[in-house]
Amino acid sequence: MLMAVMSDSHDNIANMRKAVAKVREAGCEMILHCGDFVAPFMLAELDMAGIPVHGVFGNNDGDRYLLTKNALTVHKNITLHGDFGRLAADGRQVAFIHDGTIADDLAGGGRYDIVCFGHFHVWMQKKVNHTLVVNPGELLGKDDTPGFCVVDTAALLAERVLI
Repeated sequence: MLMAVMSDSHDNIANMRKAVAKVREAGCEMILHCGDFVAPFMLAELDMAGIPVHGVFGNNDGDRYLLTKNALTVHKNITLHGDFGRLAADGRQVAFIHDGTIADDLAGGGRYDIVCFGHFHVWMQKKVNHTLVVNPGELLGKDDTPGFCVVDTAALLAERVLI
């Protein structure tokens, strides 16, 4: 299964639209967003992908009430998990958070096959024991080239996609 992982979109509608188009081109079956959507209108952009979107809150997501309300009532493809998300994808156990300070601890515990996080705006992938740990970098494009990554859940590999 191909799963898009993105983070730190910070209200950049143009970059989100480009990312959603690339997600569709790549044939991804799911999107994980590791927080910092910022405004609730960003959920509408993600929903346009037409595939399941799972997200967690970041430190800049101010109106959590409206984000949650919209995810529950307006957007059919969006599920918000709070501050910590976990799910099964293609038989793999996946954890996702915003602030990655505990990512290595989550990976080292052996419970998850994939751990994703954002916050630091820097693309990174590594293995901790047998767990793939990924930061997709920033979608915003403020401090680095905007992008996200596509994770192949079967191979446990991530590929950076620039927009």
